[in-house]
Amino acid sequence: MADVDMGGGDKTPGFIKLFGTFIVAHKNPSKKRSAAAAAAVLPCPRCKSRETRFCYFNNYNVNQPRHFCKVCHRYWTAGGTLRNGRGSAGGRSRLFDRAAGDAGSCDGGCGEPSPSAATTALLLHHLRPSLALATFHIDPSLLLRLCTILYQHQLSPDPKLHSHLLRLPLPSCPSSLDSLLLHICTRFPLSWRPPHRFHLFLLSHYPSFSLSPTAASKLLDVFGKSRNIDLLWNHLLLMTDRRLLSLSSLRIAARALADAREISKCVLLFRLDPQFSTVVALNSVVDELCLRKHVDIARYVVAKHGDSIIGNRETYRLLIVGFCRAGDLMEAARVWNLMLEKEIEPEVDAYEEIIITMFKSNQLQEAMTLFKSMRERIFIDLRISSYSVVIQWTSKIGRVSYAYMLFAEMLKRGINFDNATIGYLIYGLLAKKRVKEAYKMFKEAEELDLSLCHGLMKGLLRMKKAAEATEVFREMLRREIEPNMHTYIMLLQGHMGKRGRKGKEELVNFDSIFVGGLVKAGKTLEASKYAERTMRSTVEVPRFDYNKFLHLFSNEEGVEMFQEVGRRLKEVGMVDLGDVLLVYGERMATRERRRRAIWRESKVCELHSN
Repeated sequence: MADVDMGGGDKTPGFIKLFGTFIVAHKNPSKKRSAAAAAAVLPCPRCKSRETRFCYFNNYNVNQPRHFCKVCHRYWTAGGTLRNGRGSAGGRSRLFDRAAGDAGSCDGGCGEPSPSAATTALLLHHLRPSLALATFHIDPSLLLRLCTILYQHQLSPDPKLHSHLLRLPLPSCPSSLDSLLLHICTRFPLSWRPPHRFHLFLLSHYPSFSLSPTAASKLLDVFGKSRNIDLLWNHLLLMTDRRLLSLSSLRIAARALADAREISKCVLLFRLDPQFSTVVALNSVVDELCLRKHVDIARYVVAKHGDSIIGNRETYRLLIVGFCRAGDLMEAARVWNLMLEKEIEPEVDAYEEIIITMFKSNQLQEAMTLFKSMRERIFIDLRISSYSVVIQWTSKIGRVSYAYMLFAEMLKRGINFDNATIGYLIYGLLAKKRVKEAYKMFKEAEELDLSLCHGLMKGLLRMKKAAEATEVFREMLRREIEPNMHTYIMLLQGHMGKRGRKGKEELVNFDSIFVGGLVKAGKTLEASKYAERTMRSTVEVPRFDYNKFLHLFSNEEGVEMFQEVGRRLKEVGMVDLGDVLLVYGERMATRERRRRAIWRESKVCELHSN
């Protein structure tokens, strides 16, 4: 927890580094022995148990070691007086213990002088609830100077850092200081030393300063992103003492602890405060862990709190959806069976995620059986997404008749369908070579949108009709339907193949069209490597990543390249492919202007709505 450096090297001699703060190391041997003996196992002064452990130094003072008893769940300071306070499993009374220990230090015989009036006022102020964060104007030049000092002197001792900070014209208002700390956390999102040391400076030099819930949560997020788990846990205890914990801060702490694989601390989060011993807090943490792909930790937390916090239908739904999106169908099935054993009916979302995962893993029969069971058990709760998922996958595998049956059932029940569902049906019809029916359904659509056009283009490209797909693309532009990146990738793959080498013609091959663009962009090494791979007949040409290619050339040079290549392709008769590249280059050239226009339009709509 602490690194001692008694001199030598580039480090500050004679200092102990503890959580980013330097403390003067005493050269008195008795002081050394007392600090070294702090971590020794001491019997609990209350219950006399030896099941104790050393936790930390109170106020970063090596003469005040804090210990914790695992039997009576209480803290005490070695050498201080005891008090009759409530027990705690997570250190809730640490701030009150500190205040009592400081106030009774003379009676306890610890040899420390009585606290000053400023220190007493500071401790009493921390017992009051924090003020809500307000928005204050911060001078940019002051913020820049402050960030520079904190960055340059983040490893300097406290006196040197504080002397530089005291020269700055910092505001005296507590709310302004809190807002300033919030800006510091925003400027250093991945470095814990500058915000932490500035926080300690404010506590020691501004007695009226107190953390707000927003600043405390932001500071907790910085500690978590910088993977300083010890400091994060101590800050959690401090937030608990000051009643600053909320569900958002609990989610932040759970995310950071799960990323560091601190599973036991994830379980202890719910013991910090009685308000978190609820199923609402459990579901919030499980949701955050599932979003971060830590579904195994989420299930472990639910199992550990199975007796005290009983999970409900939402808890199991989050676990099933998390396991399905992580691709672990077996664990999702186990949670599913556990729900059925507890006589809890799964929600529609759980059914849909299980069905999608089964389709993705080619378990088609099992997916259809589960959907049939879903229709029998919760037929009333079925919605458009339930039908749309099955229609999409049955159209892909060629079972268009079954997809039509589900679509007719939707219409009979009065469920409003969307164009995405119509697009899936069109794609299924074209996959079965039923072109007339597909075009009829396309023309009968009330409103043409991107999803409908994508369904028609995918079907035409599957039938090897890239020219007709390009005509659909031109119709989109005439009707002012903005294509996205997926539209261009589909058309490029249709014209040049998924590997970039569709035919034997020289102009169709990827190497003759785009290697010149790589050379022009200065990527000669990549161009030469690709040329070497294509020249060797024994080596298969790798699949070309169109998505990455369009992303790399979405700049000013790429715009010129697309326009030039598009014109040359049209000159040699490849009009369709040339039009696709020309349109993409034009869209890239006017992208920022169109984004600003959309932003202005949204602002005008907000003003009219207000």
